[in-house]
Amino acid sequence: MRAPYLTFAGPAATMKNYLRGAKRMPEGKGLLIVYTGPGKGKTTCALGTAFRAVGQGLRVLIVQFIKGSWHYGELDAAKMLGDERFEIRPMGRGFVKVGGADTDPEDIRLCERAWEFGREQIYGEKYDLVVLDEINYVISYKMLDAERVVDSLARRPERIHVICTGRNAHPKLVEAADLVTEMKEVKHPYTKGILAQRGIDY
Repeated sequence: MRAPYLTFAGPAATMKNYLRGAKRMPEGKGLLIVYTGPGKGKTTCALGTAFRAVGQGLRVLIVQFIKGSWHYGELDAAKMLGDERFEIRPMGRGFVKVGGADTDPEDIRLCERAWEFGREQIYGEKYDLVVLDEINYVISYKMLDAERVVDSLARRPERIHVICTGRNAHPKLVEAADLVTEMKEVKHPYTKGILAQRGIDY
């Protein structure tokens, strides 16, 4: 028997052909997604998914654990779509001390506040997709307990999608996730002395 194959005829037709006769998973099942790795594009990938979700009528929240006072283009783009559809909450100071330096207690406080806010929004079910931007970093810096985060995400309301971004995703988060993508750096303009470009990098 000939194996089923995918075409680019369109997502509805493609999935209909591919899943014909197969057991279907409920469409309302929320996914836990992790974008990690040393390459550029983790937050950008999450933003693309968020934009698609808004287009499908989903309400989206992005909680940024480190970004704070810096101004990024996505903040204005979200405002254009309207806070009732797409909201971004920068809740950090733009940096944290790493590399052996003592972590500033204020950064830990802000990190805990961001997590509690994000968790409350996930469990409150106001949003269909919640992006925990840079949470992998703060877990790897030991500013948040990985087991506590993973346990809360595993127990979340079933229909809620969650995306976690940042390098060095914790193994327990990777194990719990439905989808994990690792970004690999092949080339980066910074190595040529090219600075961050407005509209592309921020």
